[in-house]
Amino acid sequence: MTKRVTIIDVKDYVGQEVTIGAWVANKSGKGKIAFLQLRDGTAFFQGVAFKPNFVEKFGEEVGLEKFDVIKRLSQETSVYVTGIVKEDERSKFGYELDITDIEVIGESQDYPITPKEHGTDFLMDNRHLWLRSRKQVAVMQIRNAIIYATYEFFDKNGFMKFDSPILSGNAAEDSTELFETDYFGTPAYLSQSGQLYLEAGAMALGRVFDFGPVFRAEKSKTRRHLTEFWMMDAEYSYLTHDESLDLQEAYVKALLQGVLDRAPQALETLERDTELLKRYIAEPFKRITYDQAIDLLQEHENDEDADYEHLEHGDDFGSPHETWISNHFGVPTFVMNYPAAIKAFYMKPVPGNPDRVLCADLLAPEGYGEIIGGSMREEDYDALVAKMEELGMDRTEYEFYLDLRKYGTVPHGGFGIGIERMVTFAAGTKHIREAIPFPRMLHRIKP
Repeated sequence: MTKRVTIIDVKDYVGQEVTIGAWVANKSGKGKIAFLQLRDGTAFFQGVAFKPNFVEKFGEEVGLEKFDVIKRLSQETSVYVTGIVKEDERSKFGYELDITDIEVIGESQDYPITPKEHGTDFLMDNRHLWLRSRKQVAVMQIRNAIIYATYEFFDKNGFMKFDSPILSGNAAEDSTELFETDYFGTPAYLSQSGQLYLEAGAMALGRVFDFGPVFRAEKSKTRRHLTEFWMMDAEYSYLTHDESLDLQEAYVKALLQGVLDRAPQALETLERDTELLKRYIAEPFKRITYDQAIDLLQEHENDEDADYEHLEHGDDFGSPHETWISNHFGVPTFVMNYPAAIKAFYMKPVPGNPDRVLCADLLAPEGYGEIIGGSMREEDYDALVAKMEELGMDRTEYEFYLDLRKYGTVPHGGFGIGIERMVTFAAGTKHIREAIPFPRMLHRIKP
């Protein structure tokens, strides 16, 4: 009985006969030869069947029957295919299978996604099948590498995984962007972020991170927005702002390195410029203040490549501004110290400049925009209460959060990253909908 292996591991079995459970992604050939493009979730590679070999091995009647089975295979039929692994310099994968036997497991008739071009709506309606395509598999492999690297990075840096709730009993955040549901007769809301609960975790455990789905009822129909996505949030007690930026930079570089290490074939499939990714890892990220960024935008707003609207100090950036800033420096760029008026209430003011807060957004180059948002949190109870009163906020919605400032408060900060935006950046793809298995968008909740 031959050993059953995965495609990604065939390199360890050159010259040996193995069996692979796979799907037929495509088929070609004529006459005495057939070429099968096989996939099993780990990789794609080619199997070659030669009719005379089947006749020689099984006799004319059985051999011709088996070869006829191969010739009649349809797209996405599942099979056990047996053959001898051979090195093949012509193949991007580097190996191919000289097929010696095949067993059909599940037939596939009239598979809807053929090798021809299909419209986006059709592909999204068939997302459960589109996921099987070569490029979509590659994106999922990159997503998996980023998730793996996330857990690895925080474990190495002394962080504990901390699970924040998805359901919240109050509308502490902007209720217009919250999904409301009924919780046994009481209104409840799907979480936009685990941050507030994570701060409680940081006061108990020092360094914590969470990783899970979050929900935002934004009526945004752009290539960078989802209504359900996966967020990694981290909180760190006894932290300075510079230490937070250093940690964020190291984290993003670890993610990019993780993709290079764990998903090189996926990057090749997507034709991602890996030299660019290596440069982002090797070079220090740029750090500028919000006011420096505004000055820079104003200085260059008449340039030929300045496809953005004029901004004054105090205005928030749009996507065109973020794109220009990060492209101007050519590396991921931290923009720090935004106006307090356009940021969240819990952010700590810049010492000596209460109109600005100790925060930073990390803007990715190549038009990918913001991928991380972070800040130092206001640890002073009286200052936080005064800010909430200034904004007309209901303190009763934040009792547990205020308690963190009453019982042993410390300097602390944190940041969050939308995993799908990071996947899109690392993969070099154009739309965030491909960075999650089943995207939820403004007009898309199925399949």
